[in-house]
Amino acid sequence: MSNPAYQQMAAELRAAIDDGTYPAGGTLPKIVDLAQQHGVAKQTARAAVAQLEAEGLVDVTRRRGTVVRARPTRRRLTRGRQVLRDERGYYFDASAQPWTALEPPAITWAPAPRDIATLLGLPAGEEQQDVLVRDRLMGDATTGTPLQLATSYLPASLARGTQLAQKDTGPGGIYDLLEQMGHAPLSWEEAVSARMPTPTESDRLHLPKGVPLLRITRTTTGPDGTVLEINDTRMSANTFDIGYTLTRHPSAQHP
Repeated sequence: MSNPAYQQMAAELRAAIDDGTYPAGGTLPKIVDLAQQHGVAKQTARAAVAQLEAEGLVDVTRRRGTVVRARPTRRRLTRGRQVLRDERGYYFDASAQPWTALEPPAITWAPAPRDIATLLGLPAGEEQQDVLVRDRLMGDATTGTPLQLATSYLPASLARGTQLAQKDTGPGGIYDLLEQMGHAPLSWEEAVSARMPTPTESDRLHLPKGVPLLRITRTTTGPDGTVLEINDTRMSANTFDIGYTLTRHPSAQHP
């Protein structure tokens, strides 16, 4: 079964963008001209261009028409599987260490998203109970450029009535505070995934249409294995990638 005509046309245009026939910053022909060139109806040509826009390959503007989007060089975030520390407290990525909060944290009590509730280990039937949500926008303080959203979710039974629910949690942030509360030493593990952003996330991170989020979900546990916090960090997958060093296992040593 062949693909619909608009998908076939989109594939041809995508290939022309990839090989430089339509370079970054340049424009595609007008819809009426594309339809004539590809021997399709104007509605089919519009659907093909809409497909490319959804993929983040072009921007459709009133003034210039369909503009081929430039593809920025991605910045490598190296996750060295180590927890580091500076005068501000623990951090998890040396390349992101200079980033700072661009605005005060937003503190709310709300149900956690379903996947976060599962990671927190909330009992069945309690997924909709409020948890503490600490939401921060991080970025380059010099330019004011937003680079990541970092949202922490903490169980209400742990956080309610404590300094964890205050905007200023003191030196070292919530991790130092958790350890001062008797949960030392903390342990962490991370998972990397991707998804499309919500409209709010796109707006706060200044994401062009069609750009997915790179997502790092970090689980913080105490010495007894109790989950104390889930941190959901999101950034532009068009700007960043995740890197790490591969080491040889003894079974892979060169003879």
